[in-house]
Amino acid sequence: MARINLIVIIIILLCVSFIPSFSQSQQNEQKEDNCEACHRKENPGLYQQWKNSRHGQEDISCVDCHVAEKGDVDAFEHEGELIATLVTPKDCSNCHDEEAEQTMNSYHAHAGEILESADAFLAHVAGGHPAAIAGCENCHGNKVVIDADSPNKLSRKSWPNSGIGRLNPDGSKGACSACHSRHSFSSELARRPENCGKCHLGPDHPQKEIYEESKHGIAYRTYKDDMNMDRNKWVLGNDYYQAPTCATCHMSATLKQKVTHDIGARISWTLRPPVSKYKENWQEKRQNMEDVCLACHQKSFVDGHYYQYDALVNLYNKKFAKPATAIYKMIKAKKLLENPAAFSNELDWLYWELWHHEGRRARMGAAMMAPDYTWWHGIYDVAHNFYFEFLPTAQAVGDQEVKELIKKILADPMHTWLGKNTGDLKKNIRSGQLQEVYKNLFPNPPK
Repeated sequence: MARINLIVIIIILLCVSFIPSFSQSQQNEQKEDNCEACHRKENPGLYQQWKNSRHGQEDISCVDCHVAEKGDVDAFEHEGELIATLVTPKDCSNCHDEEAEQTMNSYHAHAGEILESADAFLAHVAGGHPAAIAGCENCHGNKVVIDADSPNKLSRKSWPNSGIGRLNPDGSKGACSACHSRHSFSSELARRPENCGKCHLGPDHPQKEIYEESKHGIAYRTYKDDMNMDRNKWVLGNDYYQAPTCATCHMSATLKQKVTHDIGARISWTLRPPVSKYKENWQEKRQNMEDVCLACHQKSFVDGHYYQYDALVNLYNKKFAKPATAIYKMIKAKKLLENPAAFSNELDWLYWELWHHEGRRARMGAAMMAPDYTWWHGIYDVAHNFYFEFLPTAQAVGDQEVKELIKKILADPMHTWLGKNTGDLKKNIRSGQLQEVYKNLFPNPPK
């Protein structure tokens, strides 16, 4: 009898110990049901995006991503839960730690630092504060401002924002939703070049248009429905072969490389500043990109491309960018401009457009094999600005030292075509004499 009583007591204790766990499970399910029920009714599109996403299929709930800790500056009470509207790379790192770390260390994540650069200055002064918010900050990212009076704690001046370099209240940088748009967070969407076109287009960084002009872009438009972009695993040469997208070249897996969220891991030149420079560890980064190229091209083809590309960048640097920069810096250092504030005078605008617009188009066109952007939208515009806008303006505002510098620059054989007979120049081109001027711009032929 005593033994039976002991067994009964043990069973009762086991049942009692199980109750809190079971109750907690019910509570979690109830929270999820409450989120779903409300958002299904109030935000049906949002709900369907989540429900049909991989997150939804794996039962990753609203609370799993939006839950906040007590003390979080963006936390607020909502339906009995402490949540945050903003989901940051730090939040995503709970499940995607490697991807989040690569993202936060990438060039993309530093894009928000443009807020204190000349780019943002131009938007604020020549345009105005709303233009900087709705324009620059929605690509580059902003500093998310907390507003205690706002229902979701986020200031309307800084939210919504999915800028790639967003500066988040938890100290993280970036926005995963810039590429994996909420609430579907689709890998397929992130692989499509149209997705990158939100930011990478226009007069100063027209990668979207350059890609569309290139043979790569033409092949993509023809075969995109056959490229299996909805697959979980997406390896060039295994899962598709028809064309590369932006993701293919800069991020996605090859037979030798894993997926990376460090957007600069395969870029050897930095084409953003007035004068291009090789990036740190550029040889390794170039090998990474060449590995992508070699999936579809022979090595001689790849070597030839980089031979031409490097020469174009060297041409831009030596013939236009370095001379223009030297002249511009001398004029600024001597305080010769009547209106010294940035962009309050013509020279600032001419120099800016020479490197920030025209020069970038030329360099990026060569990088992505788009001849029209390399020449007509690129070096053609650079040359016109340099010879017939920038130099005359610099001559007009410069002192004798500036004029001597310009004279010295124009004495370089690359510029001595000015003032010569057209017929003689054409003969020099046909004979190869003029091409000799540029031979040192080409890198040593690959072995």
